[in-house]
Amino acid sequence: MEEDILTYTITPEYQKMRIDKVLSDIYPHFSRTRIQNMMDDEDVLVNDKIVKPSYKVKKGDVITLTIYPDISSDIVPEDIPLDIIYEDNDIIVVNKPQGMVVHPANGHYTGTLVNALLYHFKDQLSSIGGSIRPGIVHRIDKDTSGLLVVAKNDLAHEKLSAQLKDKTAYREYVCLVHGELTHDEGEIRAPIGRHNKDRKKMAVVSEGKPAVTHFKVLERFHGYTYLVCLLETGRTHQIRVHLSYIHYPIVGDKLYGIHDPIPLNGQLLHARKLSLIHPTSGERMTFEAPLPDYFSEVLQVLREKGSLD
Repeated sequence: MEEDILTYTITPEYQKMRIDKVLSDIYPHFSRTRIQNMMDDEDVLVNDKIVKPSYKVKKGDVITLTIYPDISSDIVPEDIPLDIIYEDNDIIVVNKPQGMVVHPANGHYTGTLVNALLYHFKDQLSSIGGSIRPGIVHRIDKDTSGLLVVAKNDLAHEKLSAQLKDKTAYREYVCLVHGELTHDEGEIRAPIGRHNKDRKKMAVVSEGKPAVTHFKVLERFHGYTYLVCLLETGRTHQIRVHLSYIHYPIVGDKLYGIHDPIPLNGQLLHARKLSLIHPTSGERMTFEAPLPDYFSEVLQVLREKGSLD
């Protein structure tokens, strides 16, 4: 099913009202959770620009909504194996495989992490994300592998979300990129928002949300560089967009990358480390996930050809 595009031009009676309140009034059939999710996913634009829920509208503002089918009633628990790194009464840490979507969305109604979680942890997931995203505190892309934390209750969800917001949660990724970076380490600070022409892509755009990625070179090869990246912010496709922006796209990235002779099913990007403060005990916990075999095998081939370091 394809998405629908809705537009509405602000009339005087909505002058100076918050955009989220206006949307609730104009589209009463959308729940508050769904409106919040649309804003989080940047599917709400005002005059073709991304705005915060607190934005106060003005007469003549044109609101554009990208509406995907409501699939909440169709989410079915599925017996899909999960690589559980850690579990207790509050959190689940999962090592997500490449190719798995985190939650149901347009074009992906089955086989997602949420479908699997509903089967293995029925009635044990937080409700804050609504019926589409039960327990989901943060996401990683379909073709990115690695760690993410799932909340079993609302209090844990709130505390974990706060850590992501105030940057006390630590996320470390490794990736292989095209090109030989000359700098040993650096910082990419560039705002990210929806691509002006292709709504399926993100891009560095002036009206986007602030985004900061730190990187450090782990190893150099002929034509490639192996990096570790730290997220200071968590924008959609952030590492992929930022590295493509500086002309070192991730190997295997079909959306932001370039053609490569290495046969891959997705980008060589892996969330290898996650550090957080436990929502109940207050203890700092750090989890690690080993590189997938297909990633390690590519690195081994490049090492056999000769490292530049």
